[in-house]
Amino acid sequence: MLAIASGGGHFIQLMRLAPAWEGHQVSIATVDPSSHAAVGDAPFFTFRDVSRADWWRIPITAFDIARILIRARPQVIITTGALPGLIAATLARPFGVRSLWVDSIANSETLSASGGQAARVCDAVVTQWPHLAKGGVEHWGSVL
Repeated sequence: MLAIASGGGHFIQLMRLAPAWEGHQVSIATVDPSSHAAVGDAPFFTFRDVSRADWWRIPITAFDIARILIRARPQVIITTGALPGLIAATLARPFGVRSLWVDSIANSETLSASGGQAARVCDAVVTQWPHLAKGGVEHWGSVL
């Protein structure tokens, strides 16, 4: 499994999901090298961050993530966002890698922009707000 997220709150929420993958082989990927301390012995990777504000960096980040996918060889990707998680799911999909998108709890009014696109790419998209669960987006609870 590859657990991947941008930094800050996305990474914090991703790590709060760690009990769900206990006992499984998991690699962790994020933007901040200092986050390695939070993942224990799991294989750890970093990539250059990208967002809608600096969209021209997408090819660089996609290259970084492709290298991570080649090294980690996941069967499943789980992400709490943002754009890098969407890139990972998109790159891995043609190879049969399943993916789960957990939209950030910060998106209480609408899904994130990447979360809205994730429904086209990911096998499952989950919101942390019950009133946003529609159109293939499910609510399984919240990561608080």
